[in-house]
Amino acid sequence: MKRDNIEPSGSPRSRKVSARWDPNEACRPSVDDAPVFYPTVEEFEDTLAYIEKIREEAESFGICRIVPPPSWTPPCPLKEKEIWEHAKFSTRIQIVDLLQNREPMRKKRKSRKRRRRRHSRTGATRRCANSSVESTSESNEKFGFSSGSDFTLEEFQRYANEFKETYFNRDCDEDSKPGVVEYSKWEPSWEDIEGEYWRIVEQPTDEVEVYYGADLETGTFGSGFPKASSTLIGNDADKYAMSGWNLNNFPRLQGSVLSFEGCDISGVLVPWLYIGMCFSSFCWHVEDHHLYSLNYMHWGDPKIWYGVPRNYASALEVAMRKHLPDLFEEQPDLLNELPRSFSHQVDDEDQVTQLSPSVLKVEGIPIYRAVQCSGEFVLTFPRAYHSGFNIGFNCAEAVNVAPVDWLEHGQNAVELYSDQRRRTSLSHDKLLLGAARQAIQALRELFFTGREAPGNLRWKRVCGKDGMLTKAVRARVQMEEERVNCLPPQLPLRKMEKDFDLESERECFYCFYDLHLSACSCNCSPERFTCLKHVKNFCLCQSEERFVLLRYTIDELQMLVKALEGGVDAVNVWACTDIELLSGKGCDAHVSNSVHDSEVVKVEPSQLSGSLSCSCGMEDKLDTSDCSSSSVSRDSPNKYQHSTSSVPRDSDGFDGKNLFSFELQFPHPGQYNTLLKTATANSSDVNASIAAQGDPLLNYSVEPLNFGSVMFGKQWCSKQAIFPKGFRSRVKFFSVINPTETSSYISEVVDAGLSGPLFKVTLEGCPTVTFSDASVEKCWEMVLQQLNQEILRCNLGVRGMLPLQSPKVVNGLEMFGFLSPPIVKAIEALDPNHHCSEYWNHKTSSKYNEVKMNTDLD
Repeated sequence: MKRDNIEPSGSPRSRKVSARWDPNEACRPSVDDAPVFYPTVEEFEDTLAYIEKIREEAESFGICRIVPPPSWTPPCPLKEKEIWEHAKFSTRIQIVDLLQNREPMRKKRKSRKRRRRRHSRTGATRRCANSSVESTSESNEKFGFSSGSDFTLEEFQRYANEFKETYFNRDCDEDSKPGVVEYSKWEPSWEDIEGEYWRIVEQPTDEVEVYYGADLETGTFGSGFPKASSTLIGNDADKYAMSGWNLNNFPRLQGSVLSFEGCDISGVLVPWLYIGMCFSSFCWHVEDHHLYSLNYMHWGDPKIWYGVPRNYASALEVAMRKHLPDLFEEQPDLLNELPRSFSHQVDDEDQVTQLSPSVLKVEGIPIYRAVQCSGEFVLTFPRAYHSGFNIGFNCAEAVNVAPVDWLEHGQNAVELYSDQRRRTSLSHDKLLLGAARQAIQALRELFFTGREAPGNLRWKRVCGKDGMLTKAVRARVQMEEERVNCLPPQLPLRKMEKDFDLESERECFYCFYDLHLSACSCNCSPERFTCLKHVKNFCLCQSEERFVLLRYTIDELQMLVKALEGGVDAVNVWACTDIELLSGKGCDAHVSNSVHDSEVVKVEPSQLSGSLSCSCGMEDKLDTSDCSSSSVSRDSPNKYQHSTSSVPRDSDGFDGKNLFSFELQFPHPGQYNTLLKTATANSSDVNASIAAQGDPLLNYSVEPLNFGSVMFGKQWCSKQAIFPKGFRSRVKFFSVINPTETSSYISEVVDAGLSGPLFKVTLEGCPTVTFSDASVEKCWEMVLQQLNQEILRCNLGVRGMLPLQSPKVVNGLEMFGFLSPPIVKAIEALDPNHHCSEYWNHKTSSKYNEVKMNTDLD
C-alpha cells in the first residue's frame, strides 16, 4: 500500500525505546466491571435475538462483553502466509502523553518548542525534534495523529513485541540468586499496563509515541472473517462465512434496519480492522448516528475498554469541556473531530482527546471496564461513550448494527446533528420507511396466509400500538406534521418525484439534514434545498417562488401508522400501493402524468365549512353514513371541481381518503378532467331483479349491498367491468375456517389512491380474515388458496368430505358480482356519459363485431 507522505526520520520506528516502567507510579483507575455474557450454543444461533435478550441488563452499563461458546472458533484468513508476510497496511503515530495534556494550537504557534517536565529516572524517552506533531505539517492547525510507517502483520508483530518487552523490561534485582527466574522474562499483567498507561496520560513526564493500524478497510486489506467467496476449504468455512456473528453479515441481518441502506458505507456496513500495539488508543467517542457497534478480537493481547451509559453522555461532554476548556474553546466540535464525509463514516479512532476515568468519576459519571481477550466480542450501545487502549499486539474487527430499538436513538442523533450543523452518513428516514414497509409486508402475510415464519414474527413483535417500530414511526410522523403546519400558509406543496434522491443523497444546505421525506426549494435555485426547519434561510425570493416537496402527504403517513398498529385495510393499502410505486410497476404512467408539478393542497376545517356537499349511498346493513371530503384549492376554491363519495368507514378507520396521490389533481390538455364525479344507485331494486332472474353462482346469488360511486380514472375500469369506489356485495362460499360449512363473504372496492382500486374480500363476522389485492381476480384466488390449505390440513379430501377446489371454480369478477347482468346494468347507469372509456369502447366494439358476424352469416 503506497503512501503519499514520508514518515520523519525521528519517528518511533527509527528510535530505540529507552523508557522503563516503574510500578510505584501507577495511576490505575478504580472502576467497576461491565457485565460479561456467555451464550449457549442455542442462544448463539440468532445474533440479534441474543442481543435483544441481554439488552435490558447490559444497556445501563453502556458496554458489555460476549464470550462465544467454546465450539465457535472461526478461521482467520489474515493469518494465511500470503497476507501475513506480504500485505501492507498503513498506521498512524499516536502521541500518548498528549492525549489529555496538550495545549491549544494557538498557544503552540507562540512557542513551537514543547516545555515538558522531565522524569528523574535515566532512560526517559526523548523524541527527536523533527518527529513532533507540530513539525509534520505547518498547515495542520488541529491536533491529530500523523501518518506512520506501512507494515506487514509479521513486521508489526515484531515491532510491537519489541516495544512492549523493552518498555516493561526490569533490570535484574541485586538480591536475585542463581537459578531464580530473571526479570527480563517477566510478563506484565493487564493491570500493570493499565496503571502505566494512565500514568503516561495523566502525569506526562515521558514522551511516548506508538503506532496504530486503525480504521483499515476490510474491502481493501481483507477481513478477519471468512467470506462466502473465500478460498478457505473445509466444512467449517461455510458455517462461519454464513454466521450472523461474522461481522461481514452482521449489519444487514434480518431485523437490522441497516439492511435497508443501499450503499456499503465503510466502517458502518463494511467492517474496519484495528491492528494494535501496547498503548495504542481509541479516545472517547460515540458511534456515528448513535448506532450499536460490535468488536471482535481475532487474536493477540487484550484490549481494555471503558464505557459510559447513554444517560450520562451529556454529563461526559460537560465534564470534558470543564476539564479541557482551552481545547474546546478552540475546537467546539472536539468530541466529533474530523468532519464526516457524506459517504464515509468518521474515523472513530481519530478522536484525539482522552480523559481519565478517575476524573470522570469525580464528576459523578459512572465508568465501566471491559477487558476483551482473543475470541471475544465487545458490544457498545446507542450513544454510549467508550474509549480504551491495547496492551499489546492484537487484531480486532468492528462494524455497526441497528436493531429496531435503535430507531429512537437514531432519530435523536439526526436532530442533534442538525442542531450542530453536522453531516450525516445515513438517511434515517430511508431506514425508518424501509423497516416500516418490511413490517407491513410481514403483517400482510400473517393476516392473509397465516404463514408464521421467524422473520414475520420478528417484525410482528415490533408492531402494534405499543410496538417499538410503531412508536418510532408515529413520533417521526408527528414531527413532520408539526413542521408542515408551521410552514408559511402561502407556500405551495408539491409531490416529490420518487427518484428525488435515488442517485445521490439530498441534504439541507444550511444544517445538512437529510431530505428523503421532505424538502424546500425555490425557482431561483431548483437544485438547492433546505429542510422544513430552515425554509426561511433559503433565499430572499417571494414565497410564491418557493415550494415544498413532500414524499408522502400527512394523511398517507398517518395511514402508515395505522398499518403498523395492525389496521387490516391500512396494511393492504401500503402493502399493495406503496410497493407498486416503489417497484415502478402498475401506476407509473399515471403517476408521471398527474404528479409532475402538481400541488398537494392543505385544507383547513374552516375552508371546508359550507363549501362541500355530501352524496351518500343507500343504507345497508353496515354503517354507510360517513362521507369523505375532497380537497379545495386555497388559491381558487371554485377553479377546479371537487367531489364526494359514499365510502363507508372501515374497521380500522380507513375513510376512503386518497393515498399515494394528490388531494387535488390538475387536468391535462386534451384529457378528461380526472377529478372525480359520483352517482348512486338503489341496491334494493337490483336485488329484486337478481332474485327474479335467479342468477346462479355455485347455487348462490351475489347480493349487492352498496354500488358506491363511479370514478373516472384509468384504473377504475377494465374491458370487462367498471369498479365503483365503495362498491360492496355479499356472496356465499365454503368457509376458509371450516370448509364443511358455507359462509357469507363481503366483497368491496376500496380507494387506494393513484394505484386505483384495492379489492377486498372479508369473511363476514370475522373482520381479521381478509384477502386484499390490486387485482379483483387475485382476491378470490387467495380465498381459494386458503380454503384448499384448510382442506389439506383437516384431511377433508381424504375423508371424502370435500375435495380440493379447482381454480376454475371461482372467477373474481363473478364473485364480486361484476358479471351479474342486473348489477352490471345498475353500475352502467352510474356512468351515463360513458367516461369509463376503456369499458365502453370495448363494449361498443364487441357489439359491433357481434353484429358484423351475424351480418356475415346472413
